[in-house]
This record gives sequence, structure tokens and C-alpha cells, in this order.
Amino acid sequence: MKRSDILRIVVAALMAVYMPLSLVAFTLKAPIAAQPALLTSIGQSADVEMAKAIMSRAKLSFSMDSLVKAQALASTNAKTLVVVIGGSSKGLGAAGISADAELERAKALLAEAKKRGMKIIGLHIGGEARRGELSDRFIGAAVPLCDYFIVVEEGNADGLFTKLCGTKIPLDIVQKISQVSEPLAAAFAK
Repeated sequence: MKRSDILRIVVAALMAVYMPLSLVAFTLKAPIAAQPALLTSIGQSADVEMAKAIMSRAKLSFSMDSLVKAQALASTNAKTLVVVIGGSSKGLGAAGISADAELERAKALLAEAKKRGMKIIGLHIGGEARRGELSDRFIGAAVPLCDYFIVVEEGNADGLFTKLCGTKIPLDIVQKISQVSEPLAAAFAK
């Protein structure tokens, strides 16, 4: 191998390692959502608190209600619904809601948001730890109603989000939770 070929390989490898995240191409090419947003949980996992921190850090205008019901959307000024999907039996218990009741709340909420013309952005940020039968029930019901979705890579190891989003829902897959902020912020018009 020539010295120049080795040098090209080394430079390419260094660029790949040190390339800033801002140069990563995301699926969503233009903003789709307006502020303020309403952040909620579907499945009552603690991941909604992580999403709250991400949205705050991104300086997005939003309110949060983990148990918001469909009829309450009328009294909010939210233009976008951000749903954090991940089932937690502990979280459901603390909220005093069964998995079936949470699923019905989620379906009604998403249907009402669609009816109101709100954009729906979905997040699954808990990774593999937030997958399983309980979470997958919420994922299967909610993802097809989203207008855009962001998932942490290890949560999509089986390709479920890729399959559910198909070619109709823009899907961005990030390697770690700290990378959710950039595509999420980019989804909102300034």
C-alpha cells in the first residue's frame, strides 16, 4: 500500500471520529412543528423526565403533563404534541392507571391531536431497557400516528421503529440520548 493511500485512510478515519454531530444528516429536512409544545408520556416511563431536560436544554417552549387527556387539549395553547413512549409498570402504578387505561388514554389523545391539526413528534429514548411486551403495546399503537419520530439506536435493534415508520413517517435514529436534542430542536420552526 502506498504512503498516500495510508494517509488518506488515516485522514478519513479521523474525520469520521471527530466529525461534529451537526454535520450528521438527519431524515427530517425542514421543520414541521410549531411552538409551544405539550410534552407527555405514553406508558408512564421516567423517560419523559429525560425528554423534559432535553427540551429545556434545546430552549423549546413547552409545558408538560404526563397524564393529559384528550379533552384537555382544547384548554392548552400547544401547537405540537411530543410523546415519549415507553412502558413502566412502576410508573403506571404510581400514576394509578392500568396499562389498558393508559393505552386508551393514548389512543384518544393522539386522535384528538390529529383532529386539532397538531403535529405529533414521538420519542423512544430509553433504549433496549425500555422495550418489551408492555412498551411494545404502546409503541405499536402510537408510532403510526406520529408525524416524526426519533429513537435511540439500541431501542431499534430489532427494526421495529423502522418498520412502523416505513416510508411515511420520517425517522431519525441517534446513537445515544445526548444526541436527541439536535434533531428534536430542528423539527421546530424558529
